[in-house]
Amino acid sequence: MIADDERLAREELWYLLQQEADVVLLPSATNGRELLELVRQYQPEVVFLDIKMPELEGMQVARILAAGDHCPLIVCSTAYEDYAVEAFGLNAVDYLLKPTDPARLKETMNRIRRRLAQQHNLNGEKEAAGTAAAALPAAPVVGKLSKLLLDDGNRLVVIDPDSILYAERDDRLINIYTSQQRFTSKMTLQQLEQKLAAYPFFRTHRSYLVNLNYVYELIPWFNGAYNVTLKDKQRTQIPVSRSYAKELIKLLQGQ
Repeated sequence: MIADDERLAREELWYLLQQEADVVLLPSATNGRELLELVRQYQPEVVFLDIKMPELEGMQVARILAAGDHCPLIVCSTAYEDYAVEAFGLNAVDYLLKPTDPARLKETMNRIRRRLAQQHNLNGEKEAAGTAAAALPAAPVVGKLSKLLLDDGNRLVVIDPDSILYAERDDRLINIYTSQQRFTSKMTLQQLEQKLAAYPFFRTHRSYLVNLNYVYELIPWFNGAYNVTLKDKQRTQIPVSRSYAKELIKLLQGQ
């Protein structure tokens, strides 16, 4: 599946992928919300995802997909080199720069085939193991940090990611809140979001990142926006911009 808001870019990639004998092309998406709906409907194995799209940006869509039941392999496609680190932080298979180079796309397709083969082998091993696996201790999730190291002023602190209620951007710093205290870090909100990609955090607003495990209620505000109330003693309220409200509601409903 291709997701790109630029018609010429979609058509170029569509043409190149048609040359691959083992590729079946599904309907394309022109924005983030449309992509989420098409993924639910068709369940593609691979999505070529544009980073900059209307409605929901590509990275936001990738995180939503990663939190769902069906997460396709992601190939990030963009005209900007600056997003490469973030793309691989989301475990993207590859990162393609526009305009797409046919030889470079061949390399990407080989990576995709290897990754799919690994997944199929892993699924076969799981089936062969049967119910015996239930007696074994759960393996740690690859890439999921058990502790988070933060710079806080002149010190480095180690905190449990599950203890974070939310984080907010404050000029060039971010404030990270737990139920007990606040930490101030020089990292960006985007960098924190990458580190916490394996946890149920959601970007409700360009300046806020919220732990969904601590959401108490959603209160309608105006023009389709909401406020999230958290489960802390202060019943802290966090803004939810209109562009993210619909997906947040779906996530909280388990969809």
